Amino acid sequence: MAAGLRRTRAGGRAPPHLMTARAAARDADGLAVASFVLGLVGLLVMNLLLGPAAIVMALVALARSTARRGRALLGLALGIADLAVLAFLVTGNGVVAWNTGG
Repeated sequence: MAAGLRRTRAGGRAPPHLMTARAAARDADGLAVASFVLGLVGLLVMNLLLGPAAIVMALVALARSTARRGRALLGLALGIADLAVLAFLVTGNGVVAWNTGG
């Protein structure tokens, strides 16, 4: 198959600019879901790294006009919550560490 051309369902060829727009939309949707997942996991572990990553991914997904806007907004909110949990833990313990023991 020629570079930059794919077959459509009808058997014709889709223009390259449509494939680029579809790929960009798919990437933005993937970023929205990834920001949600990272923000959710960041509430439990490694919130110092996963919180800012979730925030950045959510902002990039929103800037690229994702179809999954709700998930991007949830990822943004969870990323901010990750940083709030981190701030709470640092002020409570004085260290950036999770204590799983009693």
